[in-house]
Amino acid sequence: MHNLSIKELSEGLKAKRFSSRELTQHHLDRIARHDWALNSFITVTPERAMAQAAAADAQLAAGAGGPLTGIPLAQKDIFCTRGVKTSCGSKMLDRFVAPYDATIVEKLDAAGMVMLGKANMDEFAMGSSNETSWHGAVRNPWNPGRVPGGSSGGSAAAVAAGLAPAATATDTGGSIRQPAALTNLTGIKPTYGRVSRYGMIAFASSLDQAGVLARSAQDAAYVLQAMAGFDPRDSTSVDCPVDDYPAALDKPLRGLRIGLPDEFFAEGLEPGVRSCVEGAIKKLWELGAEFENVSLPNMPLSVPTYYVVAPAEASSNLARFDGVRYGHRADNAASLEELYKRSRGEGFGAEVQRRIMIGTYVLSHGYYDAYYLKAQKVRRLIYDDFKRAFASVDLVLGPTAQNVAFRLGDKGDDPVAMYLNDIYTIAANLAGIPALSMPCGFHDGLPVGVQLMGNFFDEARMLNVAHQYQQATDWHKRRPPGFE
Repeated sequence: MHNLSIKELSEGLKAKRFSSRELTQHHLDRIARHDWALNSFITVTPERAMAQAAAADAQLAAGAGGPLTGIPLAQKDIFCTRGVKTSCGSKMLDRFVAPYDATIVEKLDAAGMVMLGKANMDEFAMGSSNETSWHGAVRNPWNPGRVPGGSSGGSAAAVAAGLAPAATATDTGGSIRQPAALTNLTGIKPTYGRVSRYGMIAFASSLDQAGVLARSAQDAAYVLQAMAGFDPRDSTSVDCPVDDYPAALDKPLRGLRIGLPDEFFAEGLEPGVRSCVEGAIKKLWELGAEFENVSLPNMPLSVPTYYVVAPAEASSNLARFDGVRYGHRADNAASLEELYKRSRGEGFGAEVQRRIMIGTYVLSHGYYDAYYLKAQKVRRLIYDDFKRAFASVDLVLGPTAQNVAFRLGDKGDDPVAMYLNDIYTIAANLAGIPALSMPCGFHDGLPVGVQLMGNFFDEARMLNVAHQYQQATDWHKRRPPGFE
C-alpha cells in the first residue's frame, strides 16, 4: 500500500479494497520498523491516527468524504497541533504542547487526512541538512550516511522511505525544494500568502511559506488543494481564488515558454547534476515546451541578501523565548538577567544562536542602514529580475541544488559552505514567487532535482508541467533500496 499514489489510495478506500484503519496501521508499522535508522519523526501519534482513521472509515461508509479522506500524512513539527508536542526541533520548545491547531492542520483534518505524527526538522527551520535538530540528525533513505536536506528533512525522509504518502513542510530559503531534490520527491513552495501561516512557528516572517512534499506532482496537487486559501487570522494571507490544481494536471505543454537563466548554469554546478537537468530540458522540449535564455543578474546576491534579512527577522521572532512566558527555563537563576541568558543559551542550539546574533547586529544602531536596509533594496532588485523574465516566459527552470546529498558532518564546521547549498532556491523566497522541485535523474546513485519557478499564484502551471514530465519519465517512481 505504501507504493500507491494518493489517487490510487483514495480509489482503494472508496472501493473498500482496504480501510483507512488498515492503511494507517500499515504506515505506523513501517514507522516502527524503519524509522530507527532515519530519525524522521520526533513524535508518533498512533492513538490520534487510529481515531482519525476510524472517523474516515465511517465517513466513507456513509458515501461521503473527498479525495483525501482516510489518507495518512506527516506534519512537520513546526505546525501547532492541539494536544501534541510542537517542538520546532528545539530544546527550547521540547515541552510545549500546543493549545490550538495551525490553519493547515485544521484544513487537512477537515479534508479527512490522518496525522501519523510530527516530522523532525532543523531547529526553528534553520539549516540545510537537518543536522541542527535537538532531536538528532535525520538520515537520507537513499544513503543513511548522507543528509536528506533541510530544514524539512524529516518530512522528506518519511515520504521517500514510504513511511507516509505525503508530508507538510515549510520553505524559508529552499527548505522544501532542496530536501525534495536530495530524496527524489516533488516539493512545492507556493506563492507567499497562498497558504496560511497561522499556527506555523515563525523563523523569518516575510519569507516563510508552508507547502507539500510528496512522491509526485499529482499527489502534491491534491494536498495543496486542501491547504491553500485565504485565512483572516493571517495578516499575510492573500484573498484570491484558488485554482483547481488536480484539474490542471493534464493540460499539454505545447506552446509553454520556459526561461533558462545563465546564472543557474554557472561555475559550481556539479557536472553530473548539470547532465540530469539538461536531460529534463530535452524531455520537456520533446513534450512541446519552448526554451529561451533569460537573465537574473542579481541572483548571485540572493545568498548574502537572505543571510541579512532572515537572521534579522529571526532575531525579532525568537526574542519571545526568554524563559519567562513559555519555552525552556533555566533552573536556579540568581537574577532575571541570568534567567534570560541561561534559558536562551541552554534552549537554543549553536546555529540558532549564530543567526540571532547576526540578526541582532544588522538591526542595531549604526548598522541598520548599512546592512538591513541595503539588503531590502537588493531584494527588490531580485524581484524586478523575475518580473522582467516573466514578461517573456511562463516559467523559469534550473537545478534545485548544486550537488547531490553530501555526507553527514561534512559541512557542519563551515557555515558559509552550508549556506551556499541554497544558492538556487533563495531567490524565489526573496521575490515571493512559487517554486517546485521534481526528480530528474541520479548522479553517483543519489537523486537529482530540477526546479521550476513561476509567476505569482501560478502553482497550477508548475504542477501541470511537473505532472506531464512525470507521465513521460519514471524517475519519481524509483524507491530507495531497503524501503521498497
